[in-house]
Amino acid sequence: MPTDSDQSRQRILLVTGMLGAGKSTALRELEDLGWEPIDNFPIRLLDRLIGAEPDGSALAIGFDCRTRDFVPAEIIEQVKELSDRDDLELTTLFLDCAGHELARRFDETRRRHHLARDLPVPSGIKAERELLAPLRRWADVLIDTTDFTTNDLKQTIRDQFGETAPRGMTVIVSSFGFSRGLPPAIDLVFDMRFLDNPHWQPGLKELTGLDAPVADYISANPVFQSAFAKMRDLVLELLPQYAEQGKSYVNIAFGCTGGRHRSVFTAEAMAQALRDAGFSPTVLHRNLGSRATELVEGPQNP
Repeated sequence: MPTDSDQSRQRILLVTGMLGAGKSTALRELEDLGWEPIDNFPIRLLDRLIGAEPDGSALAIGFDCRTRDFVPAEIIEQVKELSDRDDLELTTLFLDCAGHELARRFDETRRRHHLARDLPVPSGIKAERELLAPLRRWADVLIDTTDFTTNDLKQTIRDQFGETAPRGMTVIVSSFGFSRGLPPAIDLVFDMRFLDNPHWQPGLKELTGLDAPVADYISANPVFQSAFAKMRDLVLELLPQYAEQGKSYVNIAFGCTGGRHRSVFTAEAMAQALRDAGFSPTVLHRNLGSRATELVEGPQNP
């Protein structure tokens, strides 16, 4: 568990390795986890970049043999000096891959190796491996992607850096009215129209799910209590699974007819249940300010 002092330190994750080993994929996944990625950064300018960033920031800096002024021994000495600073937390990740697999990847993409010049790709790979050997020996974290698919590498990055990621998964709890259309980009949708509609109860039409009389009316229904408990348990079971799959955002939406009563109250109740479980959900009510009309709410149940 990071301490307050850890969170105030600037976090630098240096990402390097063999060309074709997956640096771009790793940086994209780190970005989803909350790091700010910078690729092909001239590492000799690292001192200036650190001084320009606020405390507590998190940078994932990618570089390789194509980067300007790339001299592994000098990079190691520079990073050693930076590692002694109390205001920095610096880690180096090296991505490796077997030569035969790298050659296959280069052939598949029809790319030329930066160090091969007019020679075959394996010659460039051999020269690069010799050049990067000091960095590979010195790196804090080594990931071999020889037998990895893209998804395998993403999962490994999440496993390695997910627990200490600068930003966790964003959970959004929202309400909406089916009469005004289904919102986009929803992961879980719960239809609350099985409950009696407060719109047709005397004195509740102009109120919303944020008002106590509406909350009392919905809560008094034993069907709501039973159904909500099952919804809550399902959501709490699924959220960790979404996180393991690398989702950055999860939107849990509750709908009713007009989006003003049942869905609003249930969304608020779910948000509180998530807070009690240690999450920090964002709550959005799409149709809370919409006008209450019989035409929207439909006919009253007999």
